[in-house]
Amino acid sequence: MKNKFTWILNFVILFLFLTACKNNQNEQKTTSKKLETALELSYAKSFSIKTFNDFYLIELKSPWPNAKEPFTYLLFKENAQIPKDLEYDQKVQIPVKKMVVTSTTHIPALEALNEENSLIGFPGLDYISSEKTRKLINSGKIKELGKNENINTEILIDLEPEVVIGFAIDANNKTLETIQKMGIPVMYNGDWTEKTPLGKAEWIKFFGAFYDKLAEAEEEFESIEKAYKEAKDLAKSARNTPKVLSGAMYKDQWYLPYGNSWHAQFIKDANANYVYSNTRGNGSMALSFESVLEKAQNADFWISAGQFTSYSQLLEESEHYRQFEVFQKKNVYSVSLTKGETGGVIYFELGPQRPDLVLKDLVAIFHPDLLPNYETTFFKALEE
Repeated sequence: MKNKFTWILNFVILFLFLTACKNNQNEQKTTSKKLETALELSYAKSFSIKTFNDFYLIELKSPWPNAKEPFTYLLFKENAQIPKDLEYDQKVQIPVKKMVVTSTTHIPALEALNEENSLIGFPGLDYISSEKTRKLINSGKIKELGKNENINTEILIDLEPEVVIGFAIDANNKTLETIQKMGIPVMYNGDWTEKTPLGKAEWIKFFGAFYDKLAEAEEEFESIEKAYKEAKDLAKSARNTPKVLSGAMYKDQWYLPYGNSWHAQFIKDANANYVYSNTRGNGSMALSFESVLEKAQNADFWISAGQFTSYSQLLEESEHYRQFEVFQKKNVYSVSLTKGETGGVIYFELGPQRPDLVLKDLVAIFHPDLLPNYETTFFKALEE
């Protein structure tokens, strides 16, 4: 009887021990699933990335200005173990093989990651300037989807994209909502809401997650950041700080960037004095011609002069431009002279992803002695 009791007692102890071990293993598995690492973002403020064992969570904090709620996107690898209580707005399996993007600013990130071949459709192909992607367009590998605000959903469905990277200026996105209802996940990109040049460029990490290439994305960004800082440090050695005007007239208003905009940051980092550097706001300022003339008549340089490409065009718009010294000295520069084969302005596509090249352009313009014989990428002097 005693031996039988001892046997039963030992069995119970063994059972409890094995159960405890199993529970401990399950607890470890559950804990490991919840282990997360926040990807370090040094400049971007509008999104965040959390990396788990086999999936990423992207929180889009600001898809457009004054957005009421953030979006959470789940990017999961094959056979990923997703916690049942995980909350998200949209999900997609990675690495993505077939993608549609809706802004030309997305193209350089795909190319930098060597993933341009995953792009299967775009609204407004003529706006794309990159030679690399244009070859794919010309060979028929990227389809025209119409206009951004009215995407051809029939063509989109036939393409069967795994995800559409959306771009929107507010919450009224009926076309993208329709696409989402058709079962195609739409995930917004808010790179344009960033206030700093490097903040915009850091969005390459957003795309890096879709291809499970975060390491490559970080390496690319670090290279851009290094080049940007080098150009900024070079500008600090300049002997003078020129006065800079920006923007141009449209009808009866002169539209200019605010002093806290990414555009104004470029001017500051190029060691120049933007005439409206003390202003704050979103979008563009709209001022009268008289007020701009009073403040900037003696400016040394005028950059980003709207869509104008020549001095004759400026005078056709308004003879009053002659009153500016910068016009008289022929120190007006525009990005509208540098275009792709179908007319797209290269600056609007590549500039946000390559702020180092933008800054070098401005340093070369404002301080030509620092970068002698430098061939600018985006900004060119207006033609006669």
